[in-house]
Amino acid sequence: MQMIPLEIQAALWGLVAGGALLLGAAAGYFLRVPTRLASMIMAFGVGVLVSVLAFNLMDEAARTGGIGAAVAGFAAGGSVFALANSVLARAGAGERKNSARSGAGTAAASLAIAVGSLLDGIPESAAIGISLLDGEGVALVTMLAIFISNVPEGLSSTVGMKAEGKSAWYIFRIWGVIMLACSFSAFAGVALIGALGGFWIGGATAFAAGAIFVMLIDTMIPEAFDEIHALSGPVAAVGFLLAFAATHLL
Repeated sequence: MQMIPLEIQAALWGLVAGGALLLGAAAGYFLRVPTRLASMIMAFGVGVLVSVLAFNLMDEAARTGGIGAAVAGFAAGGSVFALANSVLARAGAGERKNSARSGAGTAAASLAIAVGSLLDGIPESAAIGISLLDGEGVALVTMLAIFISNVPEGLSSTVGMKAEGKSAWYIFRIWGVIMLACSFSAFAGVALIGALGGFWIGGATAFAAGAIFVMLIDTMIPEAFDEIHALSGPVAAVGFLLAFAATHLL
Protein backbone atom coordinates (compact mmCIF):
# COMPACT_ATOMS: atom_id res chain seq x y z
CA MET A 1 0.00 0.00 0.00
CA GLN A 2 3.06 2.26 -0.25
CA MET A 3 1.66 4.06 -3.32
CA ILE A 4 -1.58 4.96 -1.54
CA PRO A 5 -1.50 8.25 0.43
CA LEU A 6 -1.41 7.76 4.20
CA GLU A 7 -4.70 9.58 4.64
CA ILE A 8 -6.47 7.14 2.30
CA GLN A 9 -4.80 4.16 3.96
CA ALA A 10 -6.02 5.43 7.32
CA ALA A 11 -9.56 5.89 6.02
CA LEU A 12 -9.59 2.34 4.64
CA TRP A 13 -8.32 0.83 7.89
CA GLY A 14 -10.86 2.90 9.81
CA LEU A 15 -13.54 1.53 7.53
CA VAL A 16 -12.42 -2.02 8.35
CA ALA A 17 -12.51 -1.29 12.09
CA GLY A 18 -15.94 0.32 11.79
CA GLY A 19 -17.06 -2.60 9.65
CA ALA A 20 -16.68 -4.82 12.72
CA LEU A 21 -19.57 -2.87 14.27
CA LEU A 22 -21.67 -3.61 11.20
CA LEU A 23 -20.64 -7.28 11.34
CA GLY A 24 -21.66 -7.48 14.97
CA ALA A 25 -24.92 -5.68 14.18
CA ALA A 26 -25.75 -8.22 11.47
CA ALA A 27 -25.07 -11.08 13.88
CA GLY A 28 -27.21 -9.44 16.54
CA TYR A 29 -30.10 -8.79 14.18
CA PHE A 30 -30.22 -12.02 12.16
CA LEU A 31 -28.77 -14.61 14.55
CA ARG A 32 -29.60 -15.67 18.08
CA VAL A 33 -26.19 -15.22 19.63
CA PRO A 34 -26.15 -16.26 23.32
CA THR A 35 -25.62 -13.31 25.62
CA ARG A 36 -22.89 -15.19 27.47
CA LEU A 37 -20.96 -15.69 24.23
CA ALA A 38 -21.18 -11.98 23.42
CA SER A 39 -19.96 -11.16 26.93
CA MET A 40 -17.05 -13.59 26.59
CA ILE A 41 -16.01 -11.93 23.33
CA MET A 42 -16.28 -8.57 25.07
CA ALA A 43 -14.12 -9.76 27.99
CA PHE A 44 -11.55 -11.12 25.54
CA GLY A 45 -11.55 -7.75 23.78
CA VAL A 46 -10.99 -6.00 27.11
CA GLY A 47 -7.84 -8.03 27.72
CA VAL A 48 -6.56 -7.39 24.21
CA LEU A 49 -7.18 -3.65 24.45
CA VAL A 50 -5.52 -3.34 27.88
CA SER A 51 -2.39 -4.94 26.43
CA VAL A 52 -2.48 -2.67 23.39
CA LEU A 53 -2.88 0.42 25.56
CA ALA A 54 0.06 -0.48 27.78
CA PHE A 55 2.53 -1.95 25.31
CA ASN A 56 1.61 -0.22 22.05
CA LEU A 57 -0.22 3.08 22.32
CA MET A 58 1.25 4.52 25.53
CA ASP A 59 4.72 3.22 24.75
CA GLU A 60 4.54 4.81 21.30
CA ALA A 61 3.18 8.05 22.78
CA ALA A 62 6.07 8.33 25.24
CA ARG A 63 8.64 7.42 22.59
CA THR A 64 7.29 9.92 20.07
CA GLY A 65 6.29 12.87 22.23
CA GLY A 66 8.02 12.30 25.56
CA ILE A 67 6.60 11.32 28.93
CA GLY A 68 5.01 14.75 29.44
CA ALA A 69 2.98 14.50 26.25
CA ALA A 70 1.99 10.93 27.09
CA VAL A 71 0.78 11.77 30.59
CA ALA A 72 -1.02 14.97 29.58
CA GLY A 73 -2.65 13.36 26.54
CA PHE A 74 -3.82 10.31 28.49
CA ALA A 75 -5.31 12.44 31.26
CA ALA A 76 -7.06 14.71 28.77
CA GLY A 77 -8.46 11.83 26.72
CA GLY A 78 -9.77 10.02 29.77
CA SER A 79 -11.35 13.18 31.17
CA VAL A 80 -13.05 14.16 27.92
CA PHE A 81 -14.44 10.67 27.39
CA ALA A 82 -15.67 10.40 30.99
CA LEU A 83 -17.48 13.74 30.72
CA ALA A 84 -19.08 12.91 27.37
CA ASN A 85 -20.01 9.41 28.55
CA SER A 86 -21.72 10.74 31.68
CA VAL A 87 -23.86 13.06 29.54
CA LEU A 88 -24.84 10.18 27.25
CA ALA A 89 -25.55 7.89 30.21
CA ARG A 90 -28.15 10.36 31.46
CA ALA A 91 -29.69 10.32 27.97
CA GLY A 92 -30.07 6.54 28.08
CA ALA A 93 -26.80 5.21 26.63
CA GLY A 94 -25.27 4.00 29.87
CA GLU A 95 -25.81 0.33 28.98
CA ARG A 96 -25.24 0.56 25.25
CA LYS A 97 -23.12 -2.61 25.26
CA ASN A 98 -25.73 -4.63 27.16
CA SER A 99 -27.82 -6.90 24.94
CA ALA A 100 -30.01 -7.87 27.89
CA ARG A 101 -31.36 -4.39 28.58
CA SER A 102 -35.08 -3.79 28.50
CA GLY A 103 -36.89 -3.40 25.24
CA ALA A 104 -38.89 -0.45 26.52
CA GLY A 105 -36.43 2.23 25.50
CA THR A 106 -37.37 5.44 23.72
CA ALA A 107 -36.22 6.72 20.36
CA ALA A 108 -34.07 9.24 22.23
CA ALA A 109 -32.39 6.44 24.17
CA SER A 110 -31.66 4.51 20.97
CA LEU A 111 -30.14 7.61 19.42
CA ALA A 112 -28.06 8.14 22.56
CA ILE A 113 -26.84 4.55 22.30
CA ALA A 114 -25.76 5.17 18.71
CA VAL A 115 -23.98 8.39 19.67
CA GLY A 116 -22.33 6.53 22.54
CA SER A 117 -21.05 3.87 20.14
CA LEU A 118 -19.71 6.66 17.94
CA LEU A 119 -18.00 8.14 21.00
CA ASP A 120 -16.36 4.76 21.62
CA GLY A 121 -15.25 4.43 17.99
CA ILE A 122 -13.70 7.86 17.44
CA PRO A 123 -10.59 7.48 19.63
CA GLU A 124 -10.09 3.88 18.52
CA SER A 125 -10.14 4.82 14.85
CA ALA A 126 -7.98 7.89 15.43
CA ALA A 127 -5.41 5.61 17.08
CA ILE A 128 -5.39 3.44 13.96
CA GLY A 129 -4.75 6.46 11.76
CA ILE A 130 -2.02 7.86 13.99
CA SER A 131 -0.26 4.47 14.02
CA LEU A 132 0.47 4.94 10.31
CA LEU A 133 2.58 8.04 10.91
CA ASP A 134 5.73 6.08 11.77
CA GLY A 135 5.93 4.91 8.15
CA GLU A 136 5.85 1.21 9.06
CA GLY A 137 2.25 0.55 8.10
CA VAL A 138 -0.76 0.03 10.32
CA ALA A 139 -0.18 -1.40 13.80
CA LEU A 140 -1.75 -4.81 13.22
CA VAL A 141 -2.13 -5.69 16.90
CA THR A 142 -3.93 -2.41 17.56
CA MET A 143 -6.11 -2.93 14.52
CA LEU A 144 -7.06 -6.48 15.55
CA ALA A 145 -7.76 -5.40 19.13
CA ILE A 146 -10.16 -2.69 18.02
CA PHE A 147 -11.84 -4.99 15.48
CA ILE A 148 -12.39 -7.69 18.12
CA SER A 149 -13.82 -5.21 20.64
CA ASN A 150 -16.16 -3.67 18.07
CA VAL A 151 -17.93 -6.92 17.15
CA PRO A 152 -19.66 -7.50 20.52
CA GLU A 153 -20.48 -3.79 20.78
CA GLY A 154 -22.37 -3.84 17.48
CA LEU A 155 -24.00 -7.13 18.43
CA SER A 156 -25.13 -6.17 21.93
CA SER A 157 -26.37 -2.70 21.00
CA THR A 158 -28.31 -4.08 18.02
CA VAL A 159 -30.03 -6.76 20.10
CA GLY A 160 -31.19 -4.03 22.45
CA MET A 161 -32.41 -1.77 19.64
CA LYS A 162 -34.21 -4.67 17.96
CA ALA A 163 -35.94 -5.45 21.26
CA GLU A 164 -37.14 -1.84 21.30
CA GLY A 165 -38.88 -2.48 17.97
CA LYS A 166 -36.46 -0.58 15.73
CA SER A 167 -36.51 -1.62 12.06
CA ALA A 168 -33.59 -3.17 10.19
CA TRP A 169 -33.35 -0.01 8.04
CA TYR A 170 -33.10 2.18 11.15
CA ILE A 171 -30.49 -0.04 12.83
CA PHE A 172 -28.21 -0.64 9.85
CA ARG A 173 -28.42 2.97 8.71
CA ILE A 174 -27.11 4.04 12.13
CA TRP A 175 -24.26 1.54 12.05
CA GLY A 176 -23.41 2.47 8.47
CA VAL A 177 -23.08 6.12 9.47
CA ILE A 178 -20.94 5.17 12.48
CA MET A 179 -18.73 3.01 10.24
CA LEU A 180 -18.15 5.98 7.92
CA ALA A 181 -17.47 8.22 10.91
CA CYS A 182 -14.82 5.76 12.10
CA SER A 183 -13.23 5.93 8.67
CA PHE A 184 -13.21 9.73 8.80
CA SER A 185 -11.76 9.68 12.32
CA ALA A 186 -8.84 7.53 11.15
CA PHE A 187 -8.38 9.85 8.16
CA ALA A 188 -8.36 12.88 10.47
CA GLY A 189 -5.84 11.21 12.76
CA VAL A 190 -3.35 11.34 9.89
CA ALA A 191 -4.44 14.51 8.09
CA LEU A 192 -4.68 16.75 11.17
CA ILE A 193 -2.02 15.29 13.44
CA GLY A 194 0.52 14.20 10.83
CA ALA A 195 1.61 17.76 10.04
CA LEU A 196 2.44 18.49 13.69
CA GLY A 197 5.60 17.69 15.60
CA GLY A 198 6.41 14.62 17.69
CA PHE A 199 5.09 16.17 20.91
CA TRP A 200 1.61 16.58 19.45
CA ILE A 201 1.61 13.19 17.74
CA GLY A 202 2.56 11.54 21.03
CA GLY A 203 -0.05 13.57 22.89
CA ALA A 204 -2.75 12.64 20.37
CA THR A 205 -1.84 8.94 20.64
CA ALA A 206 -2.05 9.13 24.43
CA PHE A 207 -5.33 11.08 24.19
CA ALA A 208 -6.84 8.20 22.23
CA ALA A 209 -5.40 5.72 24.73
CA GLY A 210 -6.89 7.60 27.67
CA ALA A 211 -10.32 7.71 26.06
CA ILE A 212 -10.19 3.98 25.25
CA PHE A 213 -9.06 3.16 28.81
CA VAL A 214 -11.97 5.00 30.40
CA MET A 215 -14.34 3.38 27.88
CA LEU A 216 -13.09 -0.03 29.04
CA ILE A 217 -13.63 0.79 32.71
CA ASP A 218 -16.98 2.55 32.28
CA THR A 219 -18.69 0.26 29.77
CA MET A 220 -16.95 -2.90 28.55
CA ILE A 221 -15.72 -4.39 31.84
CA PRO A 222 -19.01 -3.90 33.75
CA GLU A 223 -21.08 -5.35 30.90
CA ALA A 224 -18.80 -8.37 30.46
CA PHE A 225 -18.78 -9.08 34.21
CA ASP A 226 -22.54 -8.58 34.52
CA GLU A 227 -23.23 -11.68 32.43
CA ILE A 228 -20.31 -14.09 32.91
CA HIS A 229 -19.09 -12.93 36.36
CA ALA A 230 -15.99 -14.88 37.46
CA LEU A 231 -15.25 -16.03 33.90
CA SER A 232 -14.62 -12.48 32.73
CA GLY A 233 -11.21 -12.29 34.42
CA PRO A 234 -9.70 -15.47 32.94
CA VAL A 235 -11.11 -14.71 29.48
CA ALA A 236 -9.69 -11.18 29.61
CA ALA A 237 -6.34 -12.61 30.76
CA VAL A 238 -6.22 -14.86 27.69
CA GLY A 239 -6.87 -11.84 25.46
CA PHE A 240 -4.15 -9.87 27.24
CA LEU A 241 -1.55 -12.63 26.87
CA LEU A 242 -2.31 -13.24 23.20
CA ALA A 243 -2.05 -9.53 22.42
CA PHE A 244 1.16 -9.25 24.45
CA ALA A 245 2.68 -12.16 22.55
CA ALA A 246 1.52 -10.74 19.22
CA THR A 247 3.12 -7.39 20.05
CA HIS A 248 6.51 -9.08 20.32
CA LEU A 249 6.06 -11.55 17.47
CA LEU A 250 4.41 -9.48 14.71
